[in-house]
Formats: sequence, structure tokens, C-alpha cells
Amino acid sequence: MKKYILHREPRAFVVDYEKDLNPEQHAAVMHGDGPALVLAGAGTGKTRVVTYRVARLIEAGSLAENILLLTFTNKAAREMLRRVEFLIGKNISGLFGGTFHHVANLLLRQHCLLIGYKQGFSILDREDSKELFDACVADVYKKETILPKGSVLVEMSSLSRNTDAPMGDVILQRFPHFAHVVEEVMKIDELYGRKKLQLNLLDFDDLLHGWKKLFVEHPKIREYYAIKFRHVLVDEYQDTNRLQAEIIALTTGATGNLMVVGDDAQSIYSFRGADFENILKFPEKHAGTSLYKLTTNYRSTPQILHLANSSISHNRRQFPKDLHAVSGAGEFPYIVALRDVFEQAEFVSSVVIDLNADGRSFDEISVLYRSHFQSMELQMEFQRKGIPFEVRSGLTFFEQAHIKDVLSFLKIIANPHDEISWKRVLKLIPGIGNITAAKVWSFIQGQENPVEAVFDAYQTVPKKALNAFNLFLEMLSVLKQERYLGMPSGAIDYVMHHGYEDYLYATYPNAEMRIEDVTQMMKFAQRYDLLETFLSEMTLQGLADTAEGADASEGKVILSTVHQAKGLEWGVVFMIGLNDGKFPSAKSLKNDDEEEERRLFYVGVTRAKESLYLCYPVTADDWQATGAVRPSRFIRELPGDCFEEMAVEDV
Repeated sequence: MKKYILHREPRAFVVDYEKDLNPEQHAAVMHGDGPALVLAGAGTGKTRVVTYRVARLIEAGSLAENILLLTFTNKAAREMLRRVEFLIGKNISGLFGGTFHHVANLLLRQHCLLIGYKQGFSILDREDSKELFDACVADVYKKETILPKGSVLVEMSSLSRNTDAPMGDVILQRFPHFAHVVEEVMKIDELYGRKKLQLNLLDFDDLLHGWKKLFVEHPKIREYYAIKFRHVLVDEYQDTNRLQAEIIALTTGATGNLMVVGDDAQSIYSFRGADFENILKFPEKHAGTSLYKLTTNYRSTPQILHLANSSISHNRRQFPKDLHAVSGAGEFPYIVALRDVFEQAEFVSSVVIDLNADGRSFDEISVLYRSHFQSMELQMEFQRKGIPFEVRSGLTFFEQAHIKDVLSFLKIIANPHDEISWKRVLKLIPGIGNITAAKVWSFIQGQENPVEAVFDAYQTVPKKALNAFNLFLEMLSVLKQERYLGMPSGAIDYVMHHGYEDYLYATYPNAEMRIEDVTQMMKFAQRYDLLETFLSEMTLQGLADTAEGADASEGKVILSTVHQAKGLEWGVVFMIGLNDGKFPSAKSLKNDDEEEERRLFYVGVTRAKESLYLCYPVTADDWQATGAVRPSRFIRELPGDCFEEMAVEDV
């Protein structure tokens, strides 16, 4: 009997991996079979490694359809695959690449019947989920019970399902304001689940749970895909939650050809459900893991990296690694103590102007902060100085709904004929919508004093809203007192603590951040002894998101929280508000999250390529607080050889 021997010519590789990659990157890309953890430090070419790894697998003989690439945005997946095609010069359209939710949708479209869904199911986006939750609230609503709105319920439910924590625990730990209605919220969540099943609807979390359920309950399906996806690659692994880690383990199967890429030092999203343990314990959970560290940084100067390395070394739970720079020596990072938040804003704006005069484009500069409210004084100062800027951490301070809400309460006191502010405030009252607000305004407009007239407008209000409307009238009777016309900060405080704070908790998942914003405005209002003057200043500052007349041809200075800035870089970075209680935040210290806060500080520092300014006020800026405040522990713990102190007089 003849023997047939399959003969293959030695494969010719298009890509010169040794030439294109540094030794650390090359080692990771050339990894053989089995699990691998690639720890990619900031600025070390993480995307390059993932891209070249896919190219290498295909050039070594793997079929594109046997590779699964999981990313956190579809845009990132498309860009990586485009680069791979450019590298190897061939189409790889058969490769499964995209977000966890994208891949889950592809799988469930084929197998949804096996887990109880009908063909042709619809996917709820966040807004759809919110509306369905609101419908469920209406079904179980009890009179006089303040329940969270759909947007908050979506967040509660998602956190519970992605962290595998009971709904009751999530409420007590993350949403304690609703501890008194835990049973009601659980009933609403159960009803939400039943309605989805009845209507053949899946939300984003159902996609992931469906993927897991499919593989757990149907081993043959799991085995099929374990063979199909011979190689699984996961980007930004430090941002995965518990459910995603379980899905990855199920999908990888017996072959164990799983490569995850990420950086434990940049794990900063626990508030979204990301589980730091996933990357930290990866070698324990995947026997025989090969560990690769990328430490050659192509972004920052040695001085900036020395500060970053010195800071993160204080974390106990980590994979130790020191980044080293490719670039030549630069200037030392500066630590700058300022009198208060106003001098801090003046300092930053003055340096930005000087940098621009010396040829630095505005878009090469960024100001980073822990919380959005810390940018208020800076936005105002940039507007005054004519510095163009863009807020990446959300809307500009004065465009935010909660700021406009609170100012509207004050405006109807200062100017009782302000129709826009009246209608905005009225629609905040439960049971009052556009139609009723228009009726109330129609009743009071033209009156000599609409604030007095509104006390007789109860006949225009539906019965279901009368109790809340009467509470509003009580608040109005206090606000119109003479003393509040000369104390805008006190008026804001009164509005917050007589209903509006409860409204924020019920309406927004990030209520605490919004409360911080209002508190910062309250602190700013202490500078004014006349309500009318304060409101004029606020309105004028909120006219535009960049300074009037500013030349935006040179770009805009970016204002951003550190969380929003992850993955980005600038030539010059200012980090402001570096005080204990602000960065790290008071809440994180209370919850024993200091190490994640230090990782957040590390992320901020490593956004800077050439210059870094670490700024902190020395006097309190909290409402009704006085005296000195401490610089952040992340500054105090730095060794003296990694920074220079700058006196304001030096600028």
C-alpha cells in the first residue's frame, strides 16, 4: 500500500517581526501554544503586539476563521484587523473580531432557541432598557414611595448581573440612598426580566449571560466553538468583569490558546464592574501561563517615568515592572502648591498662555482631574483669558442639567417673569409634565408677581402632583425671603437639601458626582453677596464652551477626568486638585480603594510626553470648610529625586 506524504514548502513570512518589534514585543508575538499574559505598560505598544500576534498566527498557518479577537470597542477591532491586512497583504474577513456584545449577538442569532429565546429577537439599547424599567415601575408603584427612575435601575441591574452580586447587596453597597426600598426594586427587576422574555427582547447584559448559558448548558456547542476558535485574544483584559472572564474561560476550551493583553497598573474601572482579580490571578486560573512584560515606553521622558514608577511601587497587589524610556532626558515634573482653587486656575491658564506663545499648540496640552466638578474654576478662567478648550469629561460645567436646574430655582426668585426657568423648575415636580407646566405658567404670567401668584395655581395641577407641588410652594416661600437675595450660596444649599438632592439620586446613576458639582458651585457662590450678580456671572460664563474670540486654529486645550483620558497622550499635562479627599477621593479612602486610586494617578501621570505639572491648593474649597488641606498622599510619598517644586512667583 502506497504512503502519501503531505509536503509543504517552508512558509515565507511577509512580515519581518524581528525588525519591526523590540525584543519584549517580539517574545510575546512569537509565543507558541498555551495561555499567555502580556502585561503592556503605558505607552509600550500594546496595540502593536496584538496586531502583529494576529498577523503571525495567520502567517504561521492558522485560518482567520479560527481566531477570536475580543476588544472593548468595535472601532478598536476594525483598526487592528485593518492593520493586519495591511501587514500581510491579504483579506481576513473570516476572523471573529469585535466587542464581547458583538460576538455574543453573532452566536445567539444562531443558537437562541437553545436558551429560550425566539428567532428574530430584538436588542434593547440603554435608552430602551430605561423606558422598559420605567414601565415596570408604573406597574408596581406605591403611592408616596420614591423609587429610582429607569436610568438608575438599569445601572443597578447591570452591576448586579455583571459582578454576580445579589441585587440587594448592590443597592446597599452602591446605592444606599435606596436601602429602604430594596424589596420594591427587586420586584421591579424581576418584572423587567419577565417582560423581556415575553417580548423576545435582550438587553446588553442578556447577550453576555446568553453566551455563558449557551456554553454551560450545551457542552457540544461549547466544544464546537472551542475547536473553531483555536486562538483567542483579549485586549484590555484588566477592564473585564467577572462574567466576561468566565465567558473567555468557557470559550477557550481544552486547547488553552488564550492570550490576554492588558496592564494591571491601569485597572481603574471597578465602578463599572471591572474585576481587578481577573488579571491579577490569571496565572493561577490558567495553568502553565507564560508571562510577558512590555516595559519599553515610547511616550514619556525618563523623568516622567521615574515619577510614575516611584508612585506605583507603593501598591502591594501588582505585577512589579519599571517602565524605561526610549526618548532622551527631559525636564523634571513640577509640583506646584497654590493658595486655593482660584489661584490654581490662574496658574494653569498663565502657563498655558506662555506655552502657546513659545510655539506649543493648544491641542498638545491637557488638564486632568479626578472629578468633573474640579474643572469649574478652570473653565471660567480659560474663558476670561481667551484660551480655547474642549471638555472631554462631559458637558461644559454650565451646560449640565443639574447646574441649570439649580440656577433655575434661583432665577425665578431674582426674575419672577422668567418663563423658561419657571417651566424647567415645574417639570422637576413629580406628576407635572409639559402640559401642566404650560397651564401653571399661563395662570401666573402677566401677574405683577408670579412668585406670589403661583400659590393660587393649585387648581391647574393634577391631583397626583398636588403633594409634591405643595412641597415646592413651601420651598418657594423660604427662598423668596430677603436674606436669600443676599446669600446665593445659602439659597443653593436650601434647594439641594429640600428635595433636589433626592431627585438627583432617583434620576441619575452618577448622582454623587452631580452633587459634587452643585457643591462646588455653592462654594463659588460664597464670593457673592447679591443673587442677581451671581446669576449674571453664571449665565455669562456659560455662554460658550470655549472663550469668545479665541483662536481655535491652534486646537483646543483638553479638559478631562483621568478616567476619560486613559489611552490618550499630550505633550504637556497638568493634573489639578491633588489633595487627600479629592485625589484620592474621600469615598475611595473610606472603601479601602487606595490602590486603585494610585493606579488612576499613575494613568494620569503617564499621559504626559514631555512636561508634567502636579498642582494642589493649600486651603479648603469645601462648602463651609476652612483651614489648610493636605496635599495628596500620592505627592507626599514621592522621593525627592523625581520632581522639582515650583513657586508661583517663578511663573
